[in-house]
Amino acid sequence: MDHTNHVRLGTAELTADILEGATIYGADDHKVGKLDHVHGTGTGSKAVIDVGGFLGIGAKPVAVPLMDLQFMRDEDGDVHAVTSWTKDQLKEMPEHHH
Repeated sequence: MDHTNHVRLGTAELTADILEGATIYGADDHKVGKLDHVHGTGTGSKAVIDVGGFLGIGAKPVAVPLMDLQFMRDEDGDVHAVTSWTKDQLKEMPEHHH
């Protein structure tokens, strides 16, 4: 996916209501997961991403710093994020427990 024309979200838009459900694209520009929820507030908040699985079944939740993700809107207004993590790197992370 070409992200060059996508509009980055401003700090005020980085809220759970806007971000939850966003598709996450990895370093290789392939889908690596979906943002399940945001844990915490402010600069120390974590994005909990469901990685792997099929149709949400068997997905592993992992937590990464929210600031490691670049959130943006595509031409249709859909929110997604890009990260330098690959799907394999995310799968190797410890599972996030609520």
